Amino acid sequence: MQLVPTQEEVIKLLRETGALREGFFEYPNGLYSNQYLQMALAFRYYQHSKILSVGLSRKVRANPEIRAVISELSIVAPATGGLPVAYGVSEALRAKQVYWAERENEDEPLRFRQFLEPQPGEKILLIDDILRTGAKLTQLKALAEDAGCEVVGLAVIVYQPNPKTPDFSPLPLYYLCKLESLFCTEADSCPIPTPGQKPVKVWI
Repeated sequence: MQLVPTQEEVIKLLRETGALREGFFEYPNGLYSNQYLQMALAFRYYQHSKILSVGLSRKVRANPEIRAVISELSIVAPATGGLPVAYGVSEALRAKQVYWAERENEDEPLRFRQFLEPQPGEKILLIDDILRTGAKLTQLKALAEDAGCEVVGLAVIVYQPNPKTPDFSPLPLYYLCKLESLFCTEADSCPIPTPGQKPVKVWI
């Protein structure tokens, strides 16, 4: 496998680890899909997390503007799903440091951990395991900018867009794999299931 794995190699790895599943799934936001991805199942294996983190770091490093500021680059990720990716990419890039945002309850907004907040003027790379709804990355971007930081890009292992995924342009978006999943808003009119098949409710 190359330092930057191909789309096919990433999908094969995700399927072999059980991280990528095929079927009929109901997401908490009301969408139905034929695919469900849980990145933690791939990152539990050191060798796989290393392959994915190094590969993503190489994608980021290819940008000359980001490469020029790596020594002063800070990484911001949402807890807990984004942290393994953030630390893996930070190690591979030799970035300056990692910050994270968290929340106590699902209905609360993300916030930086006490005494662990980026300072005005810091250059920030936002990182998560998956870009699906974009809700956490949108909040992270706002948090970083409110703190006076400059967001220079976003990076995720898998880009799985759905009809509700925001466009972060003109910021560059880096990913190793793009899933062309099928999404539906109504279970009864969705072409995914077989007759009588009920959706499996999943967590984000």
